[in-house]
Amino acid sequence: MPSWDEIIGNVDNHPNGVLDNIRDEYIRKLSELRGRNVICYYSGWLQDLQGMQGSPYCALSDSDMEGFMTNIHGLDRKQGLDLILHTPGGDLAAAENLVNYLRACFDTDIVAFVPHLCMSAGTMIACSCKEIYMGRQSSIGPTDPQLMGCPAGGVIEEFNQAVRETTENPGSIPMWSQIIGKYPPTYLGDCQKAVDASQAMVAEWLETNMFSSCEDAEEKAKEVAEWLGTHANSAMHNRHITAASAKEHGLAIKDLEKESELQDVVLTIHHAYMATFERSGAKKMIENSDGKSWIRIVG
Repeated sequence: MPSWDEIIGNVDNHPNGVLDNIRDEYIRKLSELRGRNVICYYSGWLQDLQGMQGSPYCALSDSDMEGFMTNIHGLDRKQGLDLILHTPGGDLAAAENLVNYLRACFDTDIVAFVPHLCMSAGTMIACSCKEIYMGRQSSIGPTDPQLMGCPAGGVIEEFNQAVRETTENPGSIPMWSQIIGKYPPTYLGDCQKAVDASQAMVAEWLETNMFSSCEDAEEKAKEVAEWLGTHANSAMHNRHITAASAKEHGLAIKDLEKESELQDVVLTIHHAYMATFERSGAKKMIENSDGKSWIRIVG
């Protein structure tokens, strides 16, 4: 497996198209090794120096559908799909639409790979798959939704705290009036709906795929969805959930370290994408094992 510094060394010595060739070669190797289609969904948010992390340039958005349509066209869908994810997450509705589309194309024969980070709505997509490959360095993240830059669950907690404190101590009403008064109309209700919707999506996807063979699939799916989607459990939206923790809470996690050849190929793909983001204006890349690419470039 070429390491990060070896890949960079190759690029320095032969800059023209080396990274493109490395990505293409190892994505094809993964497909041959597994006998399955491969699609890589990568965001360059970790290399973002322009403050675009939450914009459609880096985050999951409806525009990504064009990239997936391009990459799925022509694939033999009977071979299933290995989906490599590296994303900060993004729009909840876009995630739902994407999962629906992937399932329409591949049914539930989709396996997720998380070489490094897959957060928020990206974690939701991973949970829609039948299993998730992770390494010791890999993390998924909480799925509690964010509205207007604030955690929806945190807003609900704050409002409930206001109700308790003003009931017990009416003298605190002026203070809480100033805080709650900043909420726009319908904001609290929208926060509750977002929390309910995100947990319901994850629970349904888990029940119908990853946990489908479990006798207590519905109950187990609901428990995991609540664990991932409850703001109080994570305290911060960018908290990293390791493979060990995800496995402990019931997710079907497979250890990359147990399959050395597979680990080498997946991590080489990851290193090649990270080097590409470092050395180009690419902010988001969707590529497949047939050599197709959809790339969003900024600047």
